[in-house]
Amino acid sequence: MGDYEKQIETAVEKYRELLKGQLERVERINAQADAVDYSSLEKIVIGVCGGDGIGPTITSAAASVLKGILADEVASGRVEFRNIEGLTIENRAACMKAIPDDVLAELKKCDVILKGPTTTPKQGDGWPNIESANVAMRKELDLFANVRPVRVPDKGIDWTFFRENTEGSYAVGSLGQNVTDDLAVDFCVTTTEGTRRIARLAYEFAKANSKDRVSIVTKANVIKTTDGKFLNICLDIGREYPGITTDEWFIDIMTAKLIDEKRRRDFKVFILPNLYGDIITDEAAEFQGGVGTAGSANIGKKYAMFEAIHGSAPRMVAEGRDKYADPCSMLRAAVMLLNHIGYNDRGARLERALDICMFEEKKLTVTGRDTGATCEQFAGYVLDTLSSL
Repeated sequence: MGDYEKQIETAVEKYRELLKGQLERVERINAQADAVDYSSLEKIVIGVCGGDGIGPTITSAAASVLKGILADEVASGRVEFRNIEGLTIENRAACMKAIPDDVLAELKKCDVILKGPTTTPKQGDGWPNIESANVAMRKELDLFANVRPVRVPDKGIDWTFFRENTEGSYAVGSLGQNVTDDLAVDFCVTTTEGTRRIARLAYEFAKANSKDRVSIVTKANVIKTTDGKFLNICLDIGREYPGITTDEWFIDIMTAKLIDEKRRRDFKVFILPNLYGDIITDEAAEFQGGVGTAGSANIGKKYAMFEAIHGSAPRMVAEGRDKYADPCSMLRAAVMLLNHIGYNDRGARLERALDICMFEEKKLTVTGRDTGATCEQFAGYVLDTLSSL
């Protein structure tokens, strides 16, 4: 028993420091200013950060399309693109940081970021145990909302997922504790303001876009404290929007109902804690053609980051197939970036061009191999299509 007591005391001290850090974070969240108004900025700086694996390839393609559609704004100095190097797994491992200090400093000089996939080390892969660059970026820039739309008109699917991005099971994912050789413990975090702001953003989106239903997805019947808090706060916010129907679902049954052809047409807007949102949006993307077709927005009050929802695909690079990577996920993210900074008309044009290229004309198809178009060729196809709209 004596050995256990010593191990418990060690774990408790680490837990004390973790709780202190989270309470300090709560104070920072509560003290935040209002969201940035992009129309008031003299210049909007768009950072382009390639990441790992196929990331540089697909990010470069998406950036070329953005530069084309914003060419007049770039020429006038209203928009500036900046390339940010160094967010590679090799560089992160060398300095033992999820985001190297110099890279983070450059990211903070931007207003919005177009970011390629990054590799997250996992047990046994040879890389050191450093935190996910995505998780770190969301925390460092306080990108509290992960927004992922999925649209398949012929199946009646028009979904928008609002995934809480900085809390839940991922908040302190690298700070779990091996209390003994036989006992490992991880932590889940839910805060009041952290939940209020994601709920408010989702309901405001629903109101602004004439969406009449918001579905809150948790496992509050089992994860009673953190999921229960998340659910109750979202329900409280929902009561402020009487014109919107609010319903609540458990994550396990929701994964089933998304494939129910009759029920899934009813869903419009979803609010989910971090882990559930990560999982279910990958499932949802399959209806649209897979994770390679879906983009993602990470929204904060000061910064925003836009990315693909898939990984860095190192195998494609190892096999020399990275130039055939599908850029559609990054291009969908580019649509969201344009909308976020106030260029909604250009975002609508790009979205229309993607629908034409991906689903209607399909003059070029990206297969991930030399049987299809290269990433660069497909980006050119999208630019040509844009010019005719």
